[in-house]
Amino acid sequence: MRLLRLWPDESHFDFMRFRRFTFPLSALLSVATVVLFMTIGLNFGIDFKGGTLVELQAKSGTADVGAVRQTANAFGFGETEVQELGGQGNILVRFPLQPGEQGQTAVMQKAHAAFDADFEFRRTETVGPRVSGELVQSGTIGVVLSVVAVLLYLWFRFERELALGAIVGTLHDIVLTLGIFVISRIEFNMTSIAAILTIVGYSLNETVVVFDRTRELMRRYKTIPTVELLNLSINSTMSRTVMTGTSAFLSLLALVLFGGEAIEGFAIVMLAGVVICTYSAIFVSTPFLIYIGLMLSGAKAPARQGGRVAQAAE
Repeated sequence: MRLLRLWPDESHFDFMRFRRFTFPLSALLSVATVVLFMTIGLNFGIDFKGGTLVELQAKSGTADVGAVRQTANAFGFGETEVQELGGQGNILVRFPLQPGEQGQTAVMQKAHAAFDADFEFRRTETVGPRVSGELVQSGTIGVVLSVVAVLLYLWFRFERELALGAIVGTLHDIVLTLGIFVISRIEFNMTSIAAILTIVGYSLNETVVVFDRTRELMRRYKTIPTVELLNLSINSTMSRTVMTGTSAFLSLLALVLFGGEAIEGFAIVMLAGVVICTYSAIFVSTPFLIYIGLMLSGAKAPARQGGRVAQAAE
């Protein structure tokens, strides 16, 4: 019985020809993300900003978001964020951080007094300034250390050119993932950190598979041109890439559609991350070897042994 093939076994598709478009595109998106990150910033959740979060359920089944926002702002605690969840009378209200425990207590007292008659309080979370500051510090340290550990692994895992390509691809994936948070305004909280670290792992997995095949082919074919070698590496692993990417994509799509509001943000970011990582392994990390190889060794250099990237004129 013939097994299902999502990618032809004897494919010779020329992926490298797209590098003249994908490199400028990735560079533009990365620069735009950095600019937006510095100007607009992330939509930090209560974990990092501190304050009080209240989820309300309208007893009548419908809720007037505008009226709730007007009432909450009238409390005098500052600008309050109010958003509807799912369109079933669920409303999420975020009150700004107030000084001291008495300030947070006052928020809840006024909220109950104003909304008890028409709403049911389904969830209440309060994070003080000390806790939010510790979470920011711990989350930042955790992400930085994890990324540094991955980059060190890549540096010792591969030869110089391959390591540089893998590092560039991983950083590219992290930057574009942050761009998803910035553009979509999905709340950035502790779950978001878990999403970023998961995407880093997925990116590492995709890159290592392709580069392992690249290194294997370099040892087998000593004089093959660089472009042909890299195309062969991608084509020979493409069946696995399509299978893995499709499985992850469909699973995450199900979470986005049916997982509910609690994990919707996480699922959307992960869904976008799978696409970014797959794109990066094929159109960023691998083509980068052409440019870094030529830059380090000179154009039209002959193929070398010892695990180095074969050089050839384009």
